[in-house]
Amino acid sequence: MVQEKKYAFYLGCIMPNRYPAIEKSTRFAMEKLGYELLDMERAACCPAPGVLRSFDKEDWMVAAARNICIAEKMDVDLLTVCNGCFGTLQEVNTQLHENEELRERVNKKLKLLGDYEFKATIQVKHVAAILAIDIGPSEIKKHLVRKIKATTAIHYGCHFLKPSHVRQIDSSEDPIILEDFVEALGIKSLQFKQKYTCCGAGGGIKAAYADTSMNILSEKMKHISDVNPDFILDVCPFCHLQFETGQDWLKKNHSINYDIPVFHLSQIVAYCLGMEEKYMGLKYQNHGKKYQLTPIEVQTSD
Repeated sequence: MVQEKKYAFYLGCIMPNRYPAIEKSTRFAMEKLGYELLDMERAACCPAPGVLRSFDKEDWMVAAARNICIAEKMDVDLLTVCNGCFGTLQEVNTQLHENEELRERVNKKLKLLGDYEFKATIQVKHVAAILAIDIGPSEIKKHLVRKIKATTAIHYGCHFLKPSHVRQIDSSEDPIILEDFVEALGIKSLQFKQKYTCCGAGGGIKAAYADTSMNILSEKMKHISDVNPDFILDVCPFCHLQFETGQDWLKKNHSINYDIPVFHLSQIVAYCLGMEEKYMGLKYQNHGKKYQLTPIEVQTSD
């Protein structure tokens, strides 16, 4: 039986290499909420849904299944903070649960890698879904040390909600779970044009077609800038990287001066649960510009 309130914490690639503060914030927030995140020994790249899958779908599934097997051996569900990792691991987990013939083929290849066998015993979850649904707005209010007075442009990203029949989290066309959740933190979510479009990073576009990637981001940033949020809120380190470095690229190469701070949901939640601002990693992101959060002190019972 899978242990409740314990998760195998899948770090992925971008977070530990570029944004360790997102990892620290996630660990802090989940611990404060009564969850235990366990390290996954020998976990590897997920791998991303838009790259290896395009060349060899079955080997893509084998690589993902190996990571899932590590969590299965730990007898805990797997937790990720990245949309791309979630897209791969959750989809592969679902397909191997449902397709016995495919599971047998994947397990045959897994044996070549060592003591691995996919047994279909766990679930793959995204931290944003746990926060916004499993915990939810009402419960999070019981744990708050402070709220934040701010407006935000929420970016759901692509793989968090799509394909909707596999994710089964919220509507992929008109989701509300993050809006409702951040409202409980004191933050107002702003509506903007083409809110649910891609940031331009996924599917290998950023690596293979940089100009196209930046064109997509430029259009997205224009719509975000039109509503003038205090910051952008994402749930994926890769989207986070795109918004951060992309703003710098647009300024340098096209003299388009967007200067909107970017936060991962885990960072904001950790701050509201009591994490000191100096541990949020803000000085290492957002172009080195100091962004001053405006806290609203509350009672934990609020």
